Amino acid sequence: MKLLFEFIIFPGFIFTAILGMLVSWIDRKVTARIQWRQGPPLLQPYYDLEKLLIKETIIPENANALIFLISPLIAIISTTIVSLIIWKTIFNPQSLFIGDLIVVIYLLALTPIAVILGASASGNPIASLAASREMKLFMSYELPFIFSILVPVIKAHSIKLGEIIIYQQSTGMIFNSISGILASAIFLITIHAKLGLVPFDIAEAETELAGGVFIEYSGTPLALHKLNRIMLLFVVPVFAVILFLGGMHPFYTGILKYLVVVVLIILIKNTNPRLRIDQAIKFFWRRCTMLSILAIILAIKGF
Repeated sequence: MKLLFEFIIFPGFIFTAILGMLVSWIDRKVTARIQWRQGPPLLQPYYDLEKLLIKETIIPENANALIFLISPLIAIISTTIVSLIIWKTIFNPQSLFIGDLIVVIYLLALTPIAVILGASASGNPIASLAASREMKLFMSYELPFIFSILVPVIKAHSIKLGEIIIYQQSTGMIFNSISGILASAIFLITIHAKLGLVPFDIAEAETELAGGVFIEYSGTPLALHKLNRIMLLFVVPVFAVILFLGGMHPFYTGILKYLVVVVLIILIKNTNPRLRIDQAIKFFWRRCTMLSILAIILAIKGF
């Protein structure tokens, strides 16, 4: 019963969804201010979600209905579990199992995989093209993403999130080292691709592919996909704070760290044009991967 409460309410689905919508509003408000606009009201993300939920769900005639409908559920369940693991670690760093970091990495990988499956199952050629882009992008950014996470693992000598937090509480933030600065910068860049944000929103590309991977989605399934992106926008920066900025304790300092990460994400998103898929692949495989390997070497050497 307790586990069900934690999964559904706190710190699981409802908690993550509500705070995710708040962060989404901050994102849209800051973006509007950068563009000299007023921006939406506080409850606009909720209104948008409500509008999608009451719309009809249309399944394409040539779609594989089961995979098409189940993919947004896979994505949102995996994100909820990631939030549950992260917040339980924050509340009690000694509470979880060894290897929880590996589980978080795998669960975060399920979102792009679910998007690829759903788009491929839709039977739409534009969605298939977008799924191909998403697959290439996923295969290019995932390696430097994992390599950047290896830096805190090497420094803390642990694959347990709680022990990484405890290590930083005793020795200082991993960001304070040269390898930590490099790794956190790479992590920040790769999560833009994981969140589907500019300049790496290549698979969605509304001006080119009319929504791309989501072109055939409507109603509740589309609402779930959008909500999952909103939840990730809340969860992933918290993950960054745990890995590189010493965790969320004390809480007011943790909120400040979190807001810094969110603001950096928003600024990068609003100051860069969308890349082509070949440019993104070259960027991740060459520059990001090489820099992440350098960060690992520096971490091993103690820098």
